[in-house]
Amino acid sequence: MIGFADEATIEVRSGNGGNGCVAFRREKYIPHGGPNGGDGGKGGDVIFTVKRNLRTLANIRHKHCFKARNGGDGQGWNRYGADGEDCVIPVPPGTTIRDAETEEIIYDFSTAKGDESFTFLKGGNGGWGNVHFKSSTNQAPKQANPGQKGETRFLKLELSIMADAGLVGFPNAGKSSLLTFFTNARPKIAPYPFTTIIPNLGVLRVDDESDIIIADIPGIIEGASEGLGLGDTFLKHITRTACLIFMIDCSDENYLTAYDTLCNELRNYSDNLMEKPRIVLCNKIDVEGAFERAVEVQEKIRAAEPDTVVIPVSVHTGRGMKDAQHQIMELVSKQEKRDASAGAAGDAGTGDGAAENQNQFGSDFMKDRAYIEDDDDNVQYPGSEQ
Repeated sequence: MIGFADEATIEVRSGNGGNGCVAFRREKYIPHGGPNGGDGGKGGDVIFTVKRNLRTLANIRHKHCFKARNGGDGQGWNRYGADGEDCVIPVPPGTTIRDAETEEIIYDFSTAKGDESFTFLKGGNGGWGNVHFKSSTNQAPKQANPGQKGETRFLKLELSIMADAGLVGFPNAGKSSLLTFFTNARPKIAPYPFTTIIPNLGVLRVDDESDIIIADIPGIIEGASEGLGLGDTFLKHITRTACLIFMIDCSDENYLTAYDTLCNELRNYSDNLMEKPRIVLCNKIDVEGAFERAVEVQEKIRAAEPDTVVIPVSVHTGRGMKDAQHQIMELVSKQEKRDASAGAAGDAGTGDGAAENQNQFGSDFMKDRAYIEDDDDNVQYPGSEQ
């Protein structure tokens, strides 16, 4: 848990403006020098910027205060003070900025692309020097303005991992093994529950120009939506996924009720989760009698949800995995096209309000996705530091 952080409470301060200067020109043989005090410099801003190679808030969790520099004071000879240096805070895509006291959402980077930036606090303006106060009736002003004070705010940052598909299942259902089979991720795998204790991301290559990001969260148990186990802590990481992949362990005695239990936990956490398109993988059919159980689960789900694809698979032997990969890619592709159509209709019909609704869960982030051959990006995925 040390290397992963999805919440942070911080204090941010913009810089104070520099003070204006009271000064007069004093030169030999120049009797009418007049005022020449310069202005103070502007205080630095507080700026949040998205960095794609970051995947957690660990870089800012232990630094509680972020301060921009103050502007420099003005000087004689009309010399202005230097502007204060901005405080730039890098955050991963999917970060939400909230007011720490009111919980009001200030900004949401769920649709951030590239190096999108958000200037949160402006630095104070610098004060005027006495050169601004000269007039025909006040030729030697001894007045200058002080710089404006910066602002201070307390913020709560929350991270929801950006992924195309989220893995949902009980502990030991085979989610981490599936992630390893399909992607370049190497999560910890062991024959005991709750092997996964932090979210993991993996990249499933579709072709040379696109890919699918799959998120694996710690196993859900009954009561997870009420805080039992680790599910309640990490369920928010699948709220922004475009679709869900349910993993059912058909070697377990509760195989017939597993899907209903998982659906209830997701529904109790957020009704929006159950509106996402999904696919069900009945795993461990290599175990004796598990294939027949998988067929039972398949028939039960198809009777209640005819549109839900159910596939018996064995991650261990690879049986059914090619079909599962094809169905996952097709599911994500359909959702991407659906989001693109909804976005076009929203832009044409109802303006900014529709765009805001469309991006509520950040599915728009899948557009223009391209695989980048960058070692830094791969290393910084949560859980990949093995």
